[in-house]
Amino acid sequence: MASTDATATASRPAREVPDRELDFDVEGMTCGSCAARVQKILDRQDGVVSAEVNYATGRAHVGVVDGVEAADLRAAVDRIGYGLREHVPMPTPDDAADREVARWQRRLWIAGPLGLAVLLLAMTPVGDLLAPDARAWVVAGLATIVQFVAGWPFLVEAARRARRRTVNMDTLIALGTLSAWGWSVVLLLQGSHEHYFESAALIITFLVLGRWLEARAKRRAGSALRSLLELGARQATVLRDGAEVQVPIEQVAPGDRVRVRPGEKVPVDGQVVEGASSVDESMLTGESRPVAKEVGDRVVGASLNTTGTLVVEVTAVGGETMLAQVVAMVERAQAGKADLQRLADRVSMVFVPTVIAIALVTLVGWLVVGGDASEAVAAAVAVLVIACPCALGLATPTAIMVGTGRGADLGIVIKSIETLEQVREVTTVVFDKTGTLTRGDMRVVEVAIADTDRVTALARAAAAETGSEHPVGRAIAAAADDPDAVGHGTAAVVEAFTAVPGQGVRAKVDGTEVVVGRASLLADHGLDLPDTLVDAARSSEQRGETAVWVGWDDAARAVLGVADSLKDAAAPTVAALRSRGLEVVLLTGDNRATAEGIAEQVGIDRVRAEVLPGDKQAEVVALQEAGEVVAMVGDGINDAPALVQADLGIAMGTGTDVAIESGDLALLGGDVGSVVTAIDLSAATYRTIIQNLGWAFGYNVLAIPVAALGLLSPTIAGAAMALSSVSVVLNSLRLRRFAR
Repeated sequence: MASTDATATASRPAREVPDRELDFDVEGMTCGSCAARVQKILDRQDGVVSAEVNYATGRAHVGVVDGVEAADLRAAVDRIGYGLREHVPMPTPDDAADREVARWQRRLWIAGPLGLAVLLLAMTPVGDLLAPDARAWVVAGLATIVQFVAGWPFLVEAARRARRRTVNMDTLIALGTLSAWGWSVVLLLQGSHEHYFESAALIITFLVLGRWLEARAKRRAGSALRSLLELGARQATVLRDGAEVQVPIEQVAPGDRVRVRPGEKVPVDGQVVEGASSVDESMLTGESRPVAKEVGDRVVGASLNTTGTLVVEVTAVGGETMLAQVVAMVERAQAGKADLQRLADRVSMVFVPTVIAIALVTLVGWLVVGGDASEAVAAAVAVLVIACPCALGLATPTAIMVGTGRGADLGIVIKSIETLEQVREVTTVVFDKTGTLTRGDMRVVEVAIADTDRVTALARAAAAETGSEHPVGRAIAAAADDPDAVGHGTAAVVEAFTAVPGQGVRAKVDGTEVVVGRASLLADHGLDLPDTLVDAARSSEQRGETAVWVGWDDAARAVLGVADSLKDAAAPTVAALRSRGLEVVLLTGDNRATAEGIAEQVGIDRVRAEVLPGDKQAEVVALQEAGEVVAMVGDGINDAPALVQADLGIAMGTGTDVAIESGDLALLGGDVGSVVTAIDLSAATYRTIIQNLGWAFGYNVLAIPVAALGLLSPTIAGAAMALSSVSVVLNSLRLRRFAR
């Protein structure tokens, strides 16, 4: 997504390309301003050519000249209170992101119940069940646990910032809650029943909730990469000294020969040296049909061997394989996405010291003009209490919770606030084809005949393909029993079956040898190809269909058009997007004829076909460089780099886990029509967040002067702060009424 991280302001060496690139995990960042501060200090170091610090992923990517040591960069960052450690490229299930989620979840289990209890006792008739003195002490005890146990990370971080003479949102949180809690303790010890413990407890509770939501979002980046790795084979059958040996994939080296049987994953990138088969590469290339492989052809790791047995000579292992390169592309794209620097964080550098200054001025001013110390302290505390970021803490989490909850009802998963920010800026929507606009399965859509009838042609072809493992063959076999199929009829009984890898099949049906497959296969068997069927095959291919020939008794008798079927909502979805002024592009690894045929049916004018995984990402980059804000819709491994590169990634829930994890939005039901709903809901949720933040800041701007003038007691200030929070929640709840 478009970066909102700080841009370097310091002078840089007069060069564009660094000698080395270093990746670090950054420790201690709690908001967008922290990322900006770390990036700024890295930019200032001698020998640093470029620095990007990403709060969302907790990563720093630094380009340096020769001679710069990682230890020097770590020392510089340590001096401002943060930490750098070497980035481990492939995260493990128990990595730092998981620990961060668990950390905030434990504190939420403390803050949630106790904060609710404080609220009920202090602000509802439930508190009347206790005597006033007892209620005050019980509330004080519960609020103290929330303040110093659940809220301890905020206090520690604020203290760390203070030692480094800097501030962030943790500073404001600590000052506000400690002021409310401390003044309440003073009043409690004086015997007063008025206090502000509930303000401090609720602020901590909601902010702990917000940090937990952030930690969960950041963890998803690692899970996407783990899912990519899980696609590869764990073992390989290596041929050594004339024997087959099962070895872990890590022990396979370039030059080894591995045997890949039908139904097995190709373990590594390599070249076929024996055998012939059809290999399903759809997970990597997006091609809906398995690709014929024979001696001399290249195969890629993680693809699926479907029919024959292959012997493959290994050409690439580890980080050199296509799968590993896809992983690297996903990781680079994730590292290039900056987290939304929340409005509260962007102004905290000014807001926090300003509030502190106003409180001090208020205290001194009241003392100077003759007010007693109690009035002066009350006014100063009122300023700090009224400025506590309770509404700010609620503004984003409540809108996200309600918006994402409503999305879940509609089968839409909105993953992060970055998604919501980008939706309103989208200008171009890019669709993958297979599994996104189409159903991802093959069907017989046309039957052309010569010297036979449709039912006989389809029945004999279906019988011949009964034993086929090829998706096109399965589609033909299924068509004979499908009442909706063109030329529907009853399949004949097959007596024999032989598969010709990459070409088709032949079988004896009712005593007659039937050949089904490519035109070249029929020609090799001496079957004549009538001109009428040649024309039909050409027309079928021009429509983006696969032309399958069927013949017997010395001549071809039919051509079957087999194609992936469109989803019912595909064309209406494209029309709806275009009606909103959005440009629509089809981007697929399929052949151009198929892609253009699908595009014409759904109303898409711009087509990019025969695109490899790396090129898909490059196509998205090209659109972005042309000034477009891109939303990418896809479902396959080949879509993962493009999904994370796009300003908005929309993953179909019927696709791979990798695509789902790589996207910013996931459509669980696989209904492409939900793309429009997801965009509209995301835009509505983002508008609500902006409204909430506007109210929260506006409330502070108007209320702080009133408190400084002594027109608000701390009690009224606490009530006003609570009212601002209620207003934010009520505004967020309006999203529950969002309709598809």
